[in-house]
Amino acid sequence: MLRILLGGDALDGLVIDEIAASVRVVIAWPGEVFVLPEWNGNEFLLADGRRPALRTFTPVVLVDNTITLDIVRHPGGAISDWAETAQPGDPAAISGPGRGETIDPNANRYVLLGDETAMPAIRQLIEAIPASIDIEVHLETETADAALPLPDRATTHWHVADPGGTPGSTLLAALRTIEIGDNDCVWAAGEAAAVQALRKHLFNERGIDRSRATVRGYWKVPRPTETD
Repeated sequence: MLRILLGGDALDGLVIDEIAASVRVVIAWPGEVFVLPEWNGNEFLLADGRRPALRTFTPVVLVDNTITLDIVRHPGGAISDWAETAQPGDPAAISGPGRGETIDPNANRYVLLGDETAMPAIRQLIEAIPASIDIEVHLETETADAALPLPDRATTHWHVADPGGTPGSTLLAALRTIEIGDNDCVWAAGEAAAVQALRKHLFNERGIDRSRATVRGYWKVPRPTETD
């Protein structure tokens, strides 16, 4: 993970008051001058019709017009590559916030699952869930040393991804072993195909009430013809 701070007077008035809400970060494509894209009612586009270099993140914190982001390092990622060499004064833009999460104060337990991209959201969920509710966390990382400290009140299990395997496979294996009660809640986020497998297991195979589970796709493995 790489921590980066984006700040400036332009963030004055931005409020993020929901748990695990999101923002979109826009930068210039490599070799291009930064310009603000325009919203066409459905998406942001550059003047020539192209999509900007834009990715969605869960902010760590927003304080005094400075937003802190934790970005997963991965060569070839538009924002990740930019963040590795960004210097004070380099331009970027923030859009948001996007939707956040709500906590069921009457739940018996929360089961939280995700990969590195879900760590900022999971940390916020742990901090927001009432102390009377048990929390079980399962996180998949690319390597064992990628584990980061989380609040102690959650029982956290770290899983190292299978080299060359399918993202999220260790999370699905862990979920299959977890007993989920009628009053338990499940929250999961990560690679799109991986969380789709979690969703299928929860809803189709187990018959979990859809109101008890939130499953979000945060990113996709690029197809051979796609670029990041």
